[in-house]
Amino acid sequence: MNNKNVDNEEISLKELLGKVKDWYCYLMSQWKIILLAGMVGSGLGLIYSMIKKPIYTASLSFALEDDKGGAGGLGGALGLASSFGLDLGGSGGGIFTGSNLTELFKSRSMVEKTLLSSIEVNGKEISLAEMYIQNNKWRESWSKDPKLSKIQFLPHSNRKTFTRVQDSILGKMYQNLSTSGLSVGQKDKKIAIINMDVSSTNELFSKYFCEALAKQVGAFYVETKSKKARLNMSILEHQVDSIRAELNGAITGVAVANDNTFNLNPALNIRRAPSARRQVDVQANTAILTELVKQSELAKVTLRKETPLIQVIDKPILPLPKDSLSKVKGIIAGGGLTIFLTILGLILKRFLISL
Repeated sequence: MNNKNVDNEEISLKELLGKVKDWYCYLMSQWKIILLAGMVGSGLGLIYSMIKKPIYTASLSFALEDDKGGAGGLGGALGLASSFGLDLGGSGGGIFTGSNLTELFKSRSMVEKTLLSSIEVNGKEISLAEMYIQNNKWRESWSKDPKLSKIQFLPHSNRKTFTRVQDSILGKMYQNLSTSGLSVGQKDKKIAIINMDVSSTNELFSKYFCEALAKQVGAFYVETKSKKARLNMSILEHQVDSIRAELNGAITGVAVANDNTFNLNPALNIRRAPSARRQVDVQANTAILTELVKQSELAKVTLRKETPLIQVIDKPILPLPKDSLSKVKGIIAGGGLTIFLTILGLILKRFLISL
């Protein structure tokens, strides 16, 4: 029984080796076709490496300092303000923390506002959207279409006035940038440093867009985080000004009433009533103004604490890192790929013929 199994294994191994040798001989007989395919592929790889534009990547990193303290004296003061019906902020909020902040960089609103920001190229002020169009030579294909040939994206244009065609073009830019040209994230979640990479075939566009997007998102982030505190501070300052004006009027009214009752007969007390009423107004407005001034100063402190600091660590510096396909790599990759495909095609051809 064991001898039969050994014989069967020897026969199977011989058959396998025979088939491998047969296929090897077949492929070697086709060496001219394989060599020709390899030469053609190497030539195509060389041409591709010469015409393929290099990719330039601009990198920027920054850190956020968001003071969420206030457990001490400021926390108690905020509680006191709340007892008077005043909300001075201090909540900090977690809207733009972690992954939410990185997604803010990739949002369509931020990208489009950045594309409409202005830059200076060759002494001329243009928008980043126009620079993107020029880099990709879109206007050459638009020249025959009257709807597209006159479209312009001026710096700081009013987004609300754009036509459907302009919206579509900006949407295409956003799609291209968000899918392949823009990368935002933290290399290490334990480190609060965010890195942003912008890649394109134009070195200056990568640099300008990277810096402009960081500036745009930074301004929006600071404005949003401190909006509530700024609004409360503005309301308090308006109230302080109003009460101060009322107090000044009450003080003037007391002086006028006192002048009218100068050397008045003590028996005529009814004539002293206006002076007494104005004096009450002075005392009441003084108490209110004192409290509002305290709350106003507290609101200023809260605003400073609610305003985050965005510290840029590294900015893109020219020349930017360049990713390009060298001629040697193009020749090797092109030749290797065509040889593999040719061998695969020959094997498939023979297999189908043998059926």
